[in-house]
Amino acid sequence: MGNRSMPRTGLIVALLLVAAGCTGSDAQGTTTTAAAPSTTSTTVSPSTTSTLGETLPVACEEPVKVGVVTDQTGSLALYGAHVMRGFPLGLEYATGSTGEHDTYTLDDCDIEVFYRNDASDVDSGATAARELIDEDDVDIIVGSVSSDVTEEIQDVTFEAGIIHIAVPAAANALTGANFNPNSFRTSRNNYQDAASICRYLAGRHGTFVQIASDDAFGHGGAVALRDACTFFGGEFVGRDIFVPSDTTNFTPYMDEVLESEAEVLLVTWAGGGIVALRKAAEDRGVLDAMVLGTTFVDNQLMPALFVGAEGTVSGILYHYTLPDNPINEWMVDRTRAEFNTSPDLFDADAFNASLLITQALKVTGGDAGADVLREAIEGITFEGPKGTIEIRAQDHVAVQDMYIVALDNLDDPQSAFFELVATNRPPVPCLLDGDFAARCGNLPGRSLSG
Repeated sequence: MGNRSMPRTGLIVALLLVAAGCTGSDAQGTTTTAAAPSTTSTTVSPSTTSTLGETLPVACEEPVKVGVVTDQTGSLALYGAHVMRGFPLGLEYATGSTGEHDTYTLDDCDIEVFYRNDASDVDSGATAARELIDEDDVDIIVGSVSSDVTEEIQDVTFEAGIIHIAVPAAANALTGANFNPNSFRTSRNNYQDAASICRYLAGRHGTFVQIASDDAFGHGGAVALRDACTFFGGEFVGRDIFVPSDTTNFTPYMDEVLESEAEVLLVTWAGGGIVALRKAAEDRGVLDAMVLGTTFVDNQLMPALFVGAEGTVSGILYHYTLPDNPINEWMVDRTRAEFNTSPDLFDADAFNASLLITQALKVTGGDAGADVLREAIEGITFEGPKGTIEIRAQDHVAVQDMYIVALDNLDDPQSAFFELVATNRPPVPCLLDGDFAARCGNLPGRSLSG
């Protein structure tokens, strides 16, 4: 598959990273062992013990209440739909109950779920989180799609003293600059994409320019790509171009891209706007002058974004055809039966959030207090649709498999577009700073390139 001819569009992204161990990895993808975090930090120290080795029967006098905040009507509602499928199915799988009236029973404890729509609006997300806390008295909040909204939810939940799980927002800041001890993630971060792409691209091309959405996700991606591609030997010859996330006319930005005379245009974008971005790149001749670096996307946008690019090798964070395990098979079957579609890009992230919650409750015996849950979640490992997930104790990054695939077709009726090339666990630096920096211990430092 690696010897297929390159499509004229120049769409090319790949990686050949060696799988890294769950204890952390250095920039070359080799396994390293993280030392215990410093005890001199003035912040809450992470747990240093394995938390899933011993579990308890789950019982609670009052239901454990979980709020899910996601985009159901806004610009990222396409991805919010993945959460609205994956999260309830994860609870169904973990508890064996059907979730009548959004209530699931785990041993002798009910788990009640409350859904709220943020429409990818920061104020709406904050309001939804506060309502869930003040009116519904939730113990845990899950969300959201937008990284900007998720950062706001992090702050609200920290002030309220409850646990937060980011799904499926990818911005580095969630487990970096905006880190707080009560916030976790089952989504990957920007670095897990960037380290993979750059190892391949920087070995074949010398100069880079990049365009990204002007939001937390875009800035996080740009920082990670600049760092990773520099580390692997690339040079950035133009400024990082940040574009409002609601942009529809990308022509002026493509003119600036052309002026850079870079060999590679890197793109960090979420949502349907990436189709207009690609069209502008094609119309202005960018795709004739340089290659376009971007990971594969969701099933709905794939045919529009990668038309004519069959044979391309690239990275993707999840596709339902890639993992080979019973949990993924169960999720695929139930998603098709319940929703008449196959799981998409972020279904597994949401499913894993449910598994994380239920596994943690097995450790605590049903206690949903933030202090007890935090200790249970830090360092926990569990099996999900993507295989083994580790919530790294030091910075709460979700260490997980990523996939390298070859685009086989764009017309399969069940969106079976890819052939698996490799499965890997990319290196992820610890991005904590300030009072939290000491938590990183011997994990790879705040950047790959230094």
